Amino acid sequence: MYEHLPVVHEMSERPPGFIAPNLSPADLRLQPQELAEGVYALMANEVPKDNNGLIVGTKAALVVDSGITPGIGRHIQEVAAELTDKPVRYLANTTYHGDHTFGNTAFGEEVTVVSSRINKAAMTDLAAEKRLRSESMYGDRSLDHVLTWRKPDAVFDRFCEIDLGGLVVQLWHLGPGNGLGDTVVHVPATKVTFTGNFVLPAGVTPMMLRGDPVSYAHSLRTMRAVLDVETLVPGHGYLGPAEPGVSAWISYLEHLAAAVHRGKEAGVPVEVLCDELPMWGIQPAAGAPEHFQALVRSLHRLNVLLTYRWLGGVSTQAP
Repeated sequence: MYEHLPVVHEMSERPPGFIAPNLSPADLRLQPQELAEGVYALMANEVPKDNNGLIVGTKAALVVDSGITPGIGRHIQEVAAELTDKPVRYLANTTYHGDHTFGNTAFGEEVTVVSSRINKAAMTDLAAEKRLRSESMYGDRSLDHVLTWRKPDAVFDRFCEIDLGGLVVQLWHLGPGNGLGDTVVHVPATKVTFTGNFVLPAGVTPMMLRGDPVSYAHSLRTMRAVLDVETLVPGHGYLGPAEPGVSAWISYLEHLAAAVHRGKEAGVPVEVLCDELPMWGIQPAAGAPEHFQALVRSLHRLNVLLTYRWLGGVSTQAP
């Protein structure tokens, strides 16, 4: 289905004063929260560093994402071993981004790495991917130790299902979002979905790195129609209910597309749009630290800029 589709990586342009999310693995520790029997959110002790997941059946376990370095990949496995004696047999990558996949190499050959076909196709240039993630490292040199990039062993186009023994896990590619191949990991019996970068609970704007709010909103509408979800475990940020998060993102993206289009047609400079367009109902989570609220506002400015470039057909894609 996607064999001849060109790989579209993220745009590399950033607005003045952009605040990249701090994804350094320094002092990162994953704190497990059991959401249902055998379903664990592995939440970063510092927001917005990467969260992970562990899903355990009677025969095997599946890990969601592998972290930004092999060291974090090993930490994930240590946490999993404290929670279950079932062997980890599967690792699902929700995106190709290095902070979710550079830890793949820490998992042994007995572990099958699974993701969408598009995500695997995007994992071609390790040096370029390290450059893109370096903006989120804030001087941490851990990426110097990332020397290889393990790609998925098994891929799917739209959907696949894995039976862990008494607990079925579904992997879905619902359309383009933060990346072209975003994959969500859904546990139907518990209505818990691990979403990576695809959608987060209410209180944060999307990080719309491809600059296409129209396709993104359509993909989210597909998720809402296809999956019965109550709890979102995001790749970054806080746990939360699926609603109003999914609906809030759809509304935000549709308002963003319309407003930037109007502004561009009227000849309003993109710098003015970045400064003046509102966030359309997106409010940072109550009690969120100021650095997180500043990140939310910065991501909105990025979304405005990249939407403006996308509407003009101007590629600012990283090499």
